[in-house]
Amino acid sequence: MPHAPLPEQPEPSRRDTPVTALAPRRISRRRLLLTLAGAAALSAAPSLAGGIPAAAARPRVPGGTPAKGRVSERVADLLARLTLEEKSALLHGATDPEGLGQAGYVPGIPRLGIPPLRLADGPAGVRVREHATALPAPVMLAAAFDPGLARAYGQVIGQEGRALGQDVLLSPMVNLIRTPYAGRNFETFSEDPLLSADMVAEEIRGIQAEGLIATVKHVALNNQEHGRMSVDVRAGEQTLHETELRGFEAAVAAGTGAVMAAYNKVDGVHATESRMLLTDVLRGQWGFEGWVMSDWGAVHATAALTAGCDMEMPGGRHFGAPLVTAVREGRIDEADVDTAVRRLLTVRERFGALDASSAGGSGAAAGRSARPARDAAAGARVALNVALAGATLLRNENRTLPLAGQAARSLAVIGPTGKVPFVSGGGSAHVVPDAATSPLDALRTRAGGGATVTYALGEDPYGKPLPATGAAFTPAPDLDAVQVAAGKTHRYEGTFTTTADDDWSFFVHYGGKRPTVTLDGAELFPTQSGDAEVFNGGLGGTAADGLTLRRADRRLTAGTHRLTVTAAGGTTGQLVRLRAADGTTRTADLTEATAAARAAHSVVLFAYEDATEGRDRGRLALPGRQDDLIKAVTAVNPRTTVVLNTSSAVTMPWLADTGAVLQMYYPGQEGGPATAAVLFGDADPGGRLTQTFPSGDDAHPTAGDPGRYPGKDGVERYAEGIHVGYRWYDAEDVTPLFPFGHGLSYTTFRYEGLAVAPDRGGLRVSFTVANTGTRAGIDVPQVYVGPSPDLAGLGIDQPRRLLAGYQRLRLAPGERRKVTVSVTARTLSSWDEARHRWVLGTGAREVSVGASARTLTLRARAAVRTP
Repeated sequence: MPHAPLPEQPEPSRRDTPVTALAPRRISRRRLLLTLAGAAALSAAPSLAGGIPAAAARPRVPGGTPAKGRVSERVADLLARLTLEEKSALLHGATDPEGLGQAGYVPGIPRLGIPPLRLADGPAGVRVREHATALPAPVMLAAAFDPGLARAYGQVIGQEGRALGQDVLLSPMVNLIRTPYAGRNFETFSEDPLLSADMVAEEIRGIQAEGLIATVKHVALNNQEHGRMSVDVRAGEQTLHETELRGFEAAVAAGTGAVMAAYNKVDGVHATESRMLLTDVLRGQWGFEGWVMSDWGAVHATAALTAGCDMEMPGGRHFGAPLVTAVREGRIDEADVDTAVRRLLTVRERFGALDASSAGGSGAAAGRSARPARDAAAGARVALNVALAGATLLRNENRTLPLAGQAARSLAVIGPTGKVPFVSGGGSAHVVPDAATSPLDALRTRAGGGATVTYALGEDPYGKPLPATGAAFTPAPDLDAVQVAAGKTHRYEGTFTTTADDDWSFFVHYGGKRPTVTLDGAELFPTQSGDAEVFNGGLGGTAADGLTLRRADRRLTAGTHRLTVTAAGGTTGQLVRLRAADGTTRTADLTEATAAARAAHSVVLFAYEDATEGRDRGRLALPGRQDDLIKAVTAVNPRTTVVLNTSSAVTMPWLADTGAVLQMYYPGQEGGPATAAVLFGDADPGGRLTQTFPSGDDAHPTAGDPGRYPGKDGVERYAEGIHVGYRWYDAEDVTPLFPFGHGLSYTTFRYEGLAVAPDRGGLRVSFTVANTGTRAGIDVPQVYVGPSPDLAGLGIDQPRRLLAGYQRLRLAPGERRKVTVSVTARTLSSWDEARHRWVLGTGAREVSVGASARTLTLRARAAVRTP
């Protein structure tokens, strides 16, 4: 959702929250070891352990689900006393006079004692002006395959949202990972409907147990950023119900208070105007009794109200004065307005958000006293636990990991995200915590005083001072620390000469209004349209010292080029820097990195991909010249571990030359200590892939077909049908780079004794898992089920296999444990488009158990019967 206000109307901006960089926080060895000891205890305990302390976790409101169909006397009385104008005011956003930096605000009705409502972004923490706990990205949470941990994750956000003056959380996101290019893959959970449903349901329960209203988003088929405001998504009825909608249905069953309608169209109709989605399915089939809000700027007509969209955000272009006029002119029945207001008030009453004491903001003394204090320490514990649980070891050859012996005493750390914590992705998910420890500091602390841990940048995301490049400037630029005073303007005009064609990158760092920089008469950093201007990544949008950062890449021919810089100080003054990178600086960085790698026994190389809302990726390769860097480093030191701070799948042309590859996604504020703990073996890598990693840009479900992605002539067709993710790889017999569910441990496991029995229309699957290694470790055995012969006879499409259940285990060396997984009738059912309902897939079905979708070691057949 965009942070910029809609044009032509004085509506609230979502750019209030400063996105400042994090100064790496040094930690003592004692603190690190104590923290990791606590995390290890958590991983051995039930999955909810280590969350918010019991006193803080006590639900502020009764129950997690609403009383069906009940309208209280209080809500009925308020509705009867509200004027039409007041009803309208409750159904759209406005500017917050308190300015807490949250995404949205709805004024209260003082004469009736209805307080205002504040709505904050929060996929990985509460995004407001104040600092908050930056949790690992949701995709990393899902990698733990632990719904109980998702509840603890939700509890942190719920408690902090209340503490920071918020009433509604604009999260969680449960749209499926359909294409690896989607810019928000890090914000959601998985390519699998079952895993996504399990995670979203428990996170919502955690959020709402703390008294914060959750908003599941974005209904529906919002699986890409490219053209998201207008693309028309076409998916068949079976595809819609069996894939994308399953997570939303689970969220409704968990009692979510609100639902957000997407930007895109579905079958030719904007999601905010889709009666099929918002009324027939959401309320008719699932019985949802909360309220539906629009994504920011997603309402296109006042008639969206009658389709089932109750609230327009962030302003009132359609649900403000136009709605009042439409009612008075008889084009919209006031009863429809009453229905929307009733839904909103009922949810607010359920969560205590109709009480004056619930109001946030600096002016609400009573509200402040009623809200909990933020518990940063509890949030940090959960952040660490999630980062450890989701750390996914993709490769580990010749016992490269864990680091021990000489490898632990002589180490080179390479890459910018080794030194600068990559806390979160860009866009509305970006959270700025109180502090974050860099992986480099955590590794040095863990290695101890007798070890040598060197550092080399490798790939520069911020640029070098201009004289460091291979060009001669006239006059000599002094642009690396320009302090422009208030009311003043700094100008530079000059030329530089390049001796060869080369790829250049220019970087402008600034603390106020963006400077104007031209190269050969063309603006290097022009204002972009829409989301491209607002969102610029979680790493690349901010310099190491907190200045705003923009980058421009240009291919320059040999010769003379003219450069101008104009920087205004504005009302408060600002600091400005202009930097660049070219072949000369890149060669120097690469030389430094390979020298460090050659001199050390082992290498930990951090690579990154900076994803953000509002922009899809253009390719699966790591950006810049990181692939070349990895190839150069592994050529001089094969004992190299590559740590990936990426949002989604990347290609790995260097994979066979590495010792190990550790997927850490965007690991939150505790990512540094978590990474160090896994690398040194203080914690077993507990994560498994929630999305298939393809071998290349030509080998994934949306490859080679622009109709599937990004869409053709404004229409995107889900031609793969129900075969999303690993199901497509099975259907097409395509071998991925890494399969869904893949992840290694520092120990080994064996599965045996598979037994399957019917169980009330479902199946009860039992087997034994044994730790056959010498270390304690985490395993995630997965249960997959094959197609039903009876449904095949009806012509209903089915996957070759689908995830039917899983269990996260921690086993001591030599320990054996019997596992029982219940496979529900819903999981064994398919959507019958002819009858518009679920149909149980009866008959003999294959049941497989293994460590991933492609590593299945136990098989049996069992009969599924109608109960």
